[in-house]
Amino acid sequence: MIKKIEFKIEELSSMKKYPNEIFYIGNTELLKRKKISIIGTRRPNSYTKEFTYKLSSKLSLNDICIVSGAAMGVDSIAHQGAKSNNTIAVVANGLDIRYPSVNKNLIIDIEKNGLMLSTYKEKEKAKNYTFILRNELVVALGDILIVTEADINSGSLSSIDFALKMKKEIYTIPHRLNESLGTQELVKRNLIKVIYDIDEFVEKITNKKLSKTDDEVLLFCKTNPSYESAISKFPNEILEYELDGKINIKNGKIFLN
Repeated sequence: MIKKIEFKIEELSSMKKYPNEIFYIGNTELLKRKKISIIGTRRPNSYTKEFTYKLSSKLSLNDICIVSGAAMGVDSIAHQGAKSNNTIAVVANGLDIRYPSVNKNLIIDIEKNGLMLSTYKEKEKAKNYTFILRNELVVALGDILIVTEADINSGSLSSIDFALKMKKEIYTIPHRLNESLGTQELVKRNLIKVIYDIDEFVEKITNKKLSKTDDEVLLFCKTNPSYESAISKFPNEILEYELDGKINIKNGKIFLN
């Protein structure tokens, strides 16, 4: 069910103009978590896909909610890495329209377990200008902006402009020559920083030392995932951990004991 947010989202005070209305589907409690925005090209290379997924997943497992725009490419990979119960998707159309259609199942999953946001009423379709406001909102929600790949003149560069105006830290990942020229140019100009090691970055953001022996299954279960998503990711371990009393299942979700 589509509802209107009736409270102020403090992070959005950094926008040029606070939205007149914000509509949502899902869990608004995610807005209270520490958040990082991850965006990038709709056509990422295989290296960017892998890095984006690992980065999003590791941040999510360490209590960081991932914000993105539900678009094809980097956006959808960031949502998938975070898992639907720890991600916020901001769209450029009414929430009754699941766009882009290729991400319909992803969007439905986020509606059920995460949070969908929009500043547009039902039946309003995405247009060029609605994407601009969507991008500004995505940037404003996150404490930090990560752009994993963007070419010259990419739409992601407008998001970087928003982040610079909001005085937010901006990061990217290292690329080869002639790849992601948009971010590489900004790195040369010292406007954005580079993430060379995911664990080191997560330790810096979370202010805690990550143990190399951390139990990946328990870290995942700490996010209270749905039973279906957990069993698909760790089919043998989930059953074993339940029998050992390390986790319990309640109302279709998993909790640590």
